[in-house]
Amino acid sequence: MGPHPAVAAIRLAVRRVLHDLLTEHDTNTTPHAPARATPGAPSGTGAQPLPAPSTAVPPAAVPIGVRRSASARAGAPHLGTGAHERPLVLVACSGGADSMALASALAFEAPKLGVRAGGITVDHGLQPGSDLRAEEVALRLRELGLDPVESVAVTVGREGGPEAAARDARYGAIDAALERHGGTAVLLGHTRDDQAETVLLGLARGSGIRSLSGMAAVSGADGRYRRPFLQLDRQTARKACMVQSLPVWDDPHNADPAYTRSRLRHEGLPALEKALGKGVVEALARTARLSRDDADALDTWARQAEPAVRDAAGLLECAKLYALPPAVRRRILRRAAIEAGAPAGSLFARHIEEVDRLITGWRGQGAINLPGRVVAQRQGGRLVIRQG
Repeated sequence: MGPHPAVAAIRLAVRRVLHDLLTEHDTNTTPHAPARATPGAPSGTGAQPLPAPSTAVPPAAVPIGVRRSASARAGAPHLGTGAHERPLVLVACSGGADSMALASALAFEAPKLGVRAGGITVDHGLQPGSDLRAEEVALRLRELGLDPVESVAVTVGREGGPEAAARDARYGAIDAALERHGGTAVLLGHTRDDQAETVLLGLARGSGIRSLSGMAAVSGADGRYRRPFLQLDRQTARKACMVQSLPVWDDPHNADPAYTRSRLRHEGLPALEKALGKGVVEALARTARLSRDDADALDTWARQAEPAVRDAAGLLECAKLYALPPAVRRRILRRAAIEAGAPAGSLFARHIEEVDRLITGWRGQGAINLPGRVVAQRQGGRLVIRQG
């Protein structure tokens, strides 16, 4: 008799991702290709490039709060140290049902495919006893057979609000752990429900089609973040934990109405399903996939069109920009603002719309102030975007 359907579903999702990673690893370590792909360089096979090599981290360089495994203390070799080195994949685990299901599936599938599997849990320090819970999660990961395993303590700032600050601290810790152990990727437990929530949050911000595209299955530098569960619902992950008798921890912040995502999860989505019927989550996730395809195509169009709208000095020509479709033109303006020093996370649609009016509604208006002390102004038929 085979495994429970929920367990089979999570294992299949992880197996597919591991197969993709092995294909990329083999592509980049064959005798006909360099042993390591240059970060950010295009691959002829479409595979994501591998991270750059890193040296072992000396004890003094390990962040305070990091509890390292024996393999980490020994200085685990990076994937790029040899063509036959087995790739290391980490799972980011909070102890919740989604990430515990992911960890169990990785622990089951990785040995069968010759992949090394480890884990990391992050202590945000936002609740009493969070350090003890993080150690408990690390212990559970070790009991599953994962190695190396780390519990990392971080300090959460305030920039961008509590949710964004915690996310930034968490991803910083994950990136550092991946580099420290020479891993090739980290698996994240975001589900289809998380994707639906992300789409609704983007819709509420009015940020455009890129915001509606939600989370990508592959993202981050060198494609390091992998999300196997974007096609699975939250209940499948929880059921998989239950039938495997895996203990899970439900973060009280996930039910705290002080957090926007929590209100959306417990009030917004149920209200939508009540008004529109079942299937809202699936429809929103499908919207994310379609929007991502469209956004990627428009981004490519904008990159290809940009050289043609710049003069010999590299300045943007307003007449040529005006001739472009608005979606393409505004992407070029956004890229130019970011290149001039505007922080991408602080550059909103309303900023780009104001700059766009210098092209489409020119009546002699003055300069537009953008985040990061960047200024956009029209001068003699050219659009100048620079630090003010």
